[in-house]
Amino acid sequence: MRAVVTTRHGGVDVMKVEMRPDPVPAKGEVLVHVKASGLNFADILARQGLYPDGPRKPCIMGYEVSGTVEAAGEGVDQSLVGKSVIAMTRFGGQAELVTVSALQVFEKPDQLSFEQGAAIPVNYLTAWALLVTMGGLKKDEAVLIHNAGGGVGLAALDIAKHIGATTYGTASAGKHEFLKERGLHHAIDYRRQDWLPVLMNLTNNRGVELVIDPLGGSSWKKSYRALRATGRMGVFGLSTASASGIRGKLRALKAVMQTPRFNPLGLMSRNKGVFGLNLGHLWGEGDKVANWMSEILRGINEAWIRPHVDHVFPFDQIGEAHRYIEARKNIGKVVLVP
Repeated sequence: MRAVVTTRHGGVDVMKVEMRPDPVPAKGEVLVHVKASGLNFADILARQGLYPDGPRKPCIMGYEVSGTVEAAGEGVDQSLVGKSVIAMTRFGGQAELVTVSALQVFEKPDQLSFEQGAAIPVNYLTAWALLVTMGGLKKDEAVLIHNAGGGVGLAALDIAKHIGATTYGTASAGKHEFLKERGLHHAIDYRRQDWLPVLMNLTNNRGVELVIDPLGGSSWKKSYRALRATGRMGVFGLSTASASGIRGKLRALKAVMQTPRFNPLGLMSRNKGVFGLNLGHLWGEGDKVANWMSEILRGINEAWIRPHVDHVFPFDQIGEAHRYIEARKNIGKVVLVP
């Protein structure tokens, strides 16, 4: 099979399309013929050597795919063979073939293309956990979505709209029109102005009940200040550290140094909460994740979840795909195809 191999830590030139042995499904696994594979910021950080959960190099990255089941291992319902599916992969997804636990495979809704299917697992499961499971967002509450134009941002917007929350989002000005068409109530240009006073003005200095922040460092301090009483902040990334080589390590160190230290007594006195999410650490919670996915699939069938694929890159253009995300050009999902 052909696969995108990250040969070592570094810039986009360390990624090569290589021939690798075809995998064979073990007991409890299925073999998926990949039609599309999602590309995530975690893949960028892993290539740069800034993602501690990334596999040792050389490796095949990729956390999510859509495709067809080509074979089923021992103990797996053989009727799955031939079905179109969406699957969560613990790496290995950026290849023509991948083996995955049958428990992490879900039938793809017919109305979704394979590219749209690959845009579902990471973004929508992350957004669901942040807003619904841990964030407890309710109707008529307010939520601030950082990087509202990104994959998780658009997923969070779909979910927040369905809940009936008031939505605020930070994004570059070029993405505002699209976001408003998708239903964002208030778009804030974080590049040309300090977003915090703008948000406080829009909320009559009350702030919001929920902030989801993938930026890290000093951004978490400001996001915490944006919370009103009983507000919650969900953190799920450190994208400000993104850079290759020594520059990336220095950025990561700076972000860590700027990270606020939340004291339980301080949280108690201010009636605020802070929580973290790492979807890659939930592999032992398959039943929970499956329940979340069933709700997301229901949302697709009811048309309130609408995955948006911004750009599709072939495997041979993996470097361009990484550059595209690093430049924050994407609105929604970037997908790879073999």
